[in-house]
Amino acid sequence: MKKLAIQSPHFSYIETSFQEWLDVLGYAESTVYALPNHIREFFHWLESAGIHHLSHIETQHINTYYQHLKARTNTRCGGGLSNAYLNKHLQALYKFAEYIHQNGRHTFPPLGIAWEPDDTEEITVLSPEEIRELYQATYGYNEGTRLEPFNARDRAMLTIFYGCGLRRSEGYYLDLSDINFDRRILHVRKGKNYKERFVPFNKTGQKYLEEYIYDWRPLLISDKKEDALFISQKGRRMETQSMAIRLKLLQQRTDNIELQQKDVRPHILRHSIATHLLENGMELEKISRFLGHSSLESTQVYTHLAKNKNGEVVIQPQPYRNIPKYQTIQLSEDE
Repeated sequence: MKKLAIQSPHFSYIETSFQEWLDVLGYAESTVYALPNHIREFFHWLESAGIHHLSHIETQHINTYYQHLKARTNTRCGGGLSNAYLNKHLQALYKFAEYIHQNGRHTFPPLGIAWEPDDTEEITVLSPEEIRELYQATYGYNEGTRLEPFNARDRAMLTIFYGCGLRRSEGYYLDLSDINFDRRILHVRKGKNYKERFVPFNKTGQKYLEEYIYDWRPLLISDKKEDALFISQKGRRMETQSMAIRLKLLQQRTDNIELQQKDVRPHILRHSIATHLLENGMELEKISRFLGHSSLESTQVYTHLAKNKNGEVVIQPQPYRNIPKYQTIQLSEDE
């Protein structure tokens, strides 16, 4: 999120103080970063309306600002801002009002704006059987031809995006030097927000990765110095769009009509492994570390999706208090 310029030293001081307050209370790093930025956007709008101090803010100003947000165009895809995005601004305003109230040195008009209804799409999760069908679809095609190495590469891709739960960008940047077969560990060097982490893989994943790397990858590379894990037909690092196309191809090779109609992408595989781990009893905190989430707030979405082997919804302890519904039901493509 781009930081907007504000001129008022008073607003600048309040924004910094608000951020420090969130940090002291132990909010997630992403929350400590995002909420003050939303408040800065509010301050920026206030300054454009000639208001430069908290004492000059009235309820009508807040309502007018919110209507301004609702009328704003989404520059990425056109149309208005999503309800989920509007709710993030509301969360910032309500939390800021709480901060001002507890601080006691200033007053803030009461907020009476209702939360927007949820408009997020349901997350697609593949079943373990559908995952097995994708693996099976890598066999029996182009065997004995120059295209056979791509079958092994497809199995390695499934291992990375499902078995290891990597984001598509993380899979793109993986190099051979990031794989430790002795310890069965991947070193994700370019995670979201430049965070590094180590991700384990099992013996089956090791088999698929070794098969691709040692038996087939040498036939694809055009330069022996190329360290990229996934190699394209041109012998260079494989683009994320090509990875998505290969998944679509595997999907259509299956005999499962229902699976063929699903939106299978690398991130759907990531959703699937997280849900399956939760169904099999892994603690939410461990899944959060496995996925590289900054906090449990993102990971908690899977408590809505996962069921145990008896078909009962898995209930995990919720360590965060008063988490609004909209915070736990949406994951961006990169989460």
